[in-house]
Amino acid sequence: MSGAPATAMIMAAGLGTRMRPLTESRPKPLVEVAGTTLLDHVLDHLRRARVGRIVVNVHYLPEQIEAHLARHASDFAVTLSDERDLLRDTGGGLVQALPLIAGDPFFCLNADNWWTDAGEPALTRLARAWDADRMDALLLMVPLARAGNSLGQGDFDLDGAGRLSRAGPARPRSHVWTGIQLLARSLVAAPPSAVFSTNVLWDRAIAAGRCFGLEHEGAWFDVGYPGAIGLTEAALAKAALRRG
Repeated sequence: MSGAPATAMIMAAGLGTRMRPLTESRPKPLVEVAGTTLLDHVLDHLRRARVGRIVVNVHYLPEQIEAHLARHASDFAVTLSDERDLLRDTGGGLVQALPLIAGDPFFCLNADNWWTDAGEPALTRLARAWDADRMDALLLMVPLARAGNSLGQGDFDLDGAGRLSRAGPARPRSHVWTGIQLLARSLVAAPPSAVFSTNVLWDRAIAAGRCFGLEHEGAWFDVGYPGAIGLTEAALAKAALRRG
């Protein structure tokens, strides 16, 4: 596609249970890495990609998220998707937010990861790789061997044509999802319930052969638990020393 999507959804409603005790008094997106909140890190990448509209879902300590976003009002048109009454999980959150999301496709990003670009920004690469005729979802993936702080065994297999799969029994997979994706509006349809995971939508796209992955060229770190913060800061400082 020509140009980056103008709109992004940021998933910021979660309870941050893996990040406790740091999230006992603040939502996970406001936890800091190297002096920058996870939410601001996402916003910095969106700003560089010239994304001007963001939709942010809120549930846990929503007033803190709202107040923080107000500081960025000069850079983004911000709309909140309010989940105060019911935390809808990722898929349900997308369904509720869809009427607020302008544009097709749109970025969707989690606020619990940290990534650096190598050359062309990852969001720009996603937009350039998007093919509406073939894709309902394009996920930014990182090889398991390069997934910083990852505690899992990989999320998907990525084939030579760029299609994602994960059929069969649980086993180690080659790639980890970064929490960054580009989605078609048509993917967010026919919800099975008010509360459900995006996994339902991905599985439909996989079955239709329309779920693709793009390998990230830079560094990526899972920052979903307290111990990952220091590990990420150390890795970032080491990389800065090598560049310097």
